[in-house]
Order: sequence, then structure tokens, then C-alpha cells
Amino acid sequence: MKKLLVTLFVLLFASLNFQYSTVKADEGMWTLSDLDSLVLKQMQAEGFQMTYDELYNGPQALREACVNFSGYCSGVVVSPDGLVFTNHHCGFGAINKHSTVEHDYMLNGFYAKSFEEELPNEGMFISFMKEQQDVTERINALIKDAKKDEIENIIDSIANLMTDSVKKLDATLHIDIDPFYEGNKYYATTYQDFTDVRLVFTVPKSMGKFGGETDNWMWPRQTCDFSVFRIYADPKTNGPAEYSKDNVPYHPVRWAQVSLQGYDEGDFAMTIGYPGSTSRYQSSYGIQQRRDIENAIRIQVRDKKLAILKKYMAQDEKTRIQYESAFANSSNYWKNSIGMNKCIDSIGLIQQKQQYEYEINQWLHSRKVDLNGENGIAIAPEIPDNINVDFDLLSSLYSRQRDSKAASMYWIESFWRNSEFFARALALNRAEVKGPEDNPKKQYADFEDNSDTWNLELDKELTATMLENYATQVPERFHPDCLKTVAKKFGGDYKRYTEWLYKKSKLLKKGQKFYMNQKNYMKDPGVELGVDLMASYADMGHEQWAIADSIDIQERKLCAAKIRMEQDLPHYSDANFTMRLSYGQVTPVVVGGESAGYYTTAESIVEKMKQADNNAEYYAEPIMHELMSAKDFGKYQDPKSGKLQLCFLTNNDITGGNSGSPMFDGKGRLIGLAFDGNWDSLASDILFDRVLARCIGVDIRYVLYMMDKWGHADRLLQEINAQ
Repeated sequence: MKKLLVTLFVLLFASLNFQYSTVKADEGMWTLSDLDSLVLKQMQAEGFQMTYDELYNGPQALREACVNFSGYCSGVVVSPDGLVFTNHHCGFGAINKHSTVEHDYMLNGFYAKSFEEELPNEGMFISFMKEQQDVTERINALIKDAKKDEIENIIDSIANLMTDSVKKLDATLHIDIDPFYEGNKYYATTYQDFTDVRLVFTVPKSMGKFGGETDNWMWPRQTCDFSVFRIYADPKTNGPAEYSKDNVPYHPVRWAQVSLQGYDEGDFAMTIGYPGSTSRYQSSYGIQQRRDIENAIRIQVRDKKLAILKKYMAQDEKTRIQYESAFANSSNYWKNSIGMNKCIDSIGLIQQKQQYEYEINQWLHSRKVDLNGENGIAIAPEIPDNINVDFDLLSSLYSRQRDSKAASMYWIESFWRNSEFFARALALNRAEVKGPEDNPKKQYADFEDNSDTWNLELDKELTATMLENYATQVPERFHPDCLKTVAKKFGGDYKRYTEWLYKKSKLLKKGQKFYMNQKNYMKDPGVELGVDLMASYADMGHEQWAIADSIDIQERKLCAAKIRMEQDLPHYSDANFTMRLSYGQVTPVVVGGESAGYYTTAESIVEKMKQADNNAEYYAEPIMHELMSAKDFGKYQDPKSGKLQLCFLTNNDITGGNSGSPMFDGKGRLIGLAFDGNWDSLASDILFDRVLARCIGVDIRYVLYMMDKWGHADRLLQEINAQ
């Protein structure tokens, strides 16, 4: 009987492993520092022609060309003089910041014809990953029994100590420590950041954002989504340096070879980038919270916010330039949330997760049967605590957190990074204190004059609308005191209250100083508003913290249980904005039961351009019509199709942060830049579906064609030396 049970368990595990490997296929966001040998072998079987040393470990490994672009995107170095390709939408903020009504680089594009004309960007950086190591044992020894906020402080302290140590060897390096596998592991990553980054080239918005929100997350796609920057370095050391006119172009240890060779269906394709966040180990309860609270509330609030921005942006060019970047950022994840919720429901994702959790629970309980008990008698040892997830408790915890989680989500969407008035009211709570150290009453905070970056009437309407929407949607027990003022003194009229706020408060007035230790500080209604908002958010936080700690513990156990149950298979951690590799093939997608192809051509963008009278997001200048209607695209056209191929599809794994990731062929040559996922795969942050999920990339030959024929950027093309 005992032998029969053992055989049944072996068959059960084999069945589970077979099912999982079939679904899993080539999915994954793999860390390069400890790339599983099975993954590397599979990559090579599918057409990858490089060794591990050539990919990661060698002195001129390909990963040296792949960069973190300013903490929110990815990029790739493409020349010996530090040119970097990323997406147009990744450079959007910098392009917009340099734009004025007189010199609108967003509208008209930009090309620096010399090093001297390249434009510096305050606050931007490009980061290279130098090394990564597993520090789990060291961290676990220090965080045992610590709470979430304590863990973060401990990890920060260790990262600072490690940074201090590495700086003794090289002052330009720093170390970050990040949790992997829901906190079951920790890795320390060494980075080198370059902060002198300059804008070199961008196409007009008509091409860099072609299709706008109409085509966002959609296929087929024709967007020429790229921009070009350059890294500058200290002339003596070739290392990082603050901006200086004396800095020189950086000479990297490795840059990617830009390829004119193209690709065919089924060809190996690989991305290396910095994906921001996925939640594929998250429980069904967490996914339901994301759908019903995070996504639903984001959609509801941004519906109102985007309508206001759109109305004022249409009125004059100055306002359009002021808010174009904010509109693009806000609308991107507004549409993402809509698509994700649609996908969660259409594929029954929550039900799939619930079934899988049932299987894990069954497996956990099966471990209680000790087949080696004396005389064949089963005994029931305890399940190891690190995998002993309590599903009933997890369900209860999410239910208890629901109301405060919803309120805090409304708070973030309504008040954080919204109107300029809210921004300043909240900033005073963490502002830099100026004035004499020995006289607290003369210490103050102030704001730089940024009046040219916002529109007063728009700001007022945004403030009034967000306050009223919050009051309407959120239970009264989560209301800040200022909302009671609106009800009592203004009869619930939020427009009248806002007019009073803007008139009485000094928050938006130029040159004002706020003396935080003087009695009249709190008499400013804008200051009072900020204090009220922060107090209400803190109350929500107190209600959530204890529950959040308990949820994290159970989610961590769930992740560990899944990995233990499937211990014969390779696993990757959820994305956390550390360098990751994804591999797969160039492949079409099926839409409505028919193949929608795997690339688009110049003819398809011309057809859309002709629809501009009905959809302004398909507008393009006459020169673009002319360029896309050429009879011969020379060396940039594909030798097999005879077409200029614009965008293409792979089944690589992609999420936010991957934008700008280099797309390589099997020889490590650059064939494109990843810039989007497709509508049917917007739930892939939670569950990757290889049948539906696609990575959309801009063909590098399209990029070069625009640099050549529109920009006449001969000096850059020679520097890049595409082959």
C-alpha cells in the first residue's frame, strides 16, 4: 500500500509539473546574475547564439549596454560615444520641459547638429548595473520578527553600509537591496549612475506618439516611439560627473550593434530591461482587490481629471505644453486599468487563481501524511512555517482592509500629484527648512516660482472637482476636517470653497515664506488643508499597517509554497525594477480568430494618416506623408517583404518600466525597442498568457530611416554604424 501511495504522489507531481511547464513556456522576467541553466539551455535551443559570459559575466558582456533610464524606463547604449536609445514617451518629460511656444520641440522635433547643441536635463540619470549578489542570509538574520516599516529601515541601513564600503573602492558606485519572491530572498545590486544626460534627437510628437490614446495598448501599431540621449562624463576619469560644459561624451565598455538585418516569424527575440512591477505570485484575494479597488478607483477619478485637462489643453498652446506630459502619464495607466479589468474578467483570472490555490492547499495537506511512519502508520508532522499559508486568514485580512484601502486609493488619486494647490499644501509637511538654526521662529519654507508650468483656472477646477468627488465617493469617517468646513461654511459648494481657498491662501502667491513655528502659520487655509489631508491619510495608514503586515506574511508564504511545490522547475521573481531578461520569438497575434500579422508597414500608417480629419491622433505633417509614401526605402526596407517595417510583435514578457528596452536577435544585435504590450494581455502583470500576450516594438530600421530622411542626422548615423 505504501509503495502504491508513493507512486501516486510521483504521478501527481509529474502531472502538475507537466501542466505548469506547458503553460509557462518561455514566459519570464529572469535575473541575469543567477540565470538558471535550464533557462539558458532553452534559450539556446530556440536560437540564442551567445554564451553566458557574452551575455552577462564577461568584461564586455551585452548587459553592459542595457541601462536603467532615469528610474522609470529602460534604454540601450548604441555608440562608442555614449548615445542612448529609449522610447519617445520615456523622453516625453524632458522634451516637453525644453519646449516653449516659440521653440516647441514636442510639436516639431529636435536634432542637435553638434555636441554643443545637445540639451542637458536636470534630475535625469542613466544607471548601469555592475554587480548583483544574494544577501538573503544576512538580511534574514537581522529582520527576524521585525515589522514591515522596521524591515525597510533595517534594509536601508545595510544598503547604506554596503554603499559606504564599495565607495572606498569606487566613489561613483552605490548599492540597493531589493526583496525578491515576495521577500523570501534579497539581492544587493551595485549601480553606477550618470547624471549628465542630454537630449540629442526626437521626432515630432505626430510620429513619436502617433495614434495617441486611440492606439495605446493596441495592435496593429505604427508609432515611431524613440528618442535619443547622450551620456556625458568627467573628461579625466570617463566616470560620472555633475553637469558641466567641460564634460565630454561617455565612452562605454560595451555598446549594442544596431542591425539592419531584420527578423522573420519564429526568430529568437530577447529583451533586457528594467520591468517595474508585476504581481504573479499574488493571491486571488489580492487580485480581486486590485480589480475592484485600485483599478476601478483609478478609472473613476482619472475620468474626471483627464476631462478637465483635455478641455483646457484644447484652448491654447501654452496650456497644452504645460500639461501634455501630465496628461500622457495619467491617461496611460487609466487605459491600462480599463484593459486589465476587462482581461481579468474575460479570462476568468480570479477563478483560475482560486483553483490553483486549492491545488496548493491540497498539496500542503498532503505533506502531513508521513509515508515513512513506523509499521505503515501515517503520522502528521507540522507543515514548515515558511510555506504554511492560511487561506482563510488571508481572505479575512483582505476583507478587513477593504474600506481603508479604498479610501486611501481615492486619496492618492485625488490629492497626490494633482493640482498645484494640493502639491504645495502637501509639500509643506516635508519641505526643506530654511533660516537660522538657532532661531526656530525665523525658520521657514518657500516655493520656487513655477507659475509658467500651470494654469490657474484649470488648477481651480481640478481642486474643486477632486474635493467634491472624494467627498461623494468616500465614507464620512475617512473625510479630512476641511470637508466639514465646506459643508458648514459653504453649504457644500466646492467651487465656492475653492475660490475662497485660492483667494485667502498664500500658497500660490510668489515670494511667500511660511514660518512654520509662528502662531499665524496655521491661519492660512491652504496650510490647514494640507495638514487636514495628511492627518486623514495617516489615520487610514494606521488602520491598514497591521493588516498589511499580516497580508504580506501570508502572501510570502503562498509564494514560497508555490516554489516548493514546483521545486523541479525554474522560477523567476516578480518585477521590482531590477535588470531582467525575457526571451521568446517574433510571432503574430490572433485577433477575432484571424492572424493580425507580426509587423506593420509604411502603407498602413499612410492609411491612418488619411483618417486625421476624423481622428486628430492620426494627424501627421505633410513631410511625414511624403516620407511614408516613398517608393523605395533603400537599405532600411526589409529584403524579404520589400517594405519599410514599422513595428513588430514578439511574445517577450513586458510590463511598465520595460519601455525602451532593447530587443535583440539571437546574436545580440539590436533589432528594435520595446514600447508597449497589447490590449488582450493587460492582465499579464498578474498572470502571463503566452497565447494572448505580445510585446510591441519599434523596428530599429524605422528609427534609422526617420533619423536619416527626416532628421538628416548624418553625424549620429555614422556614430551608430548600423550593419
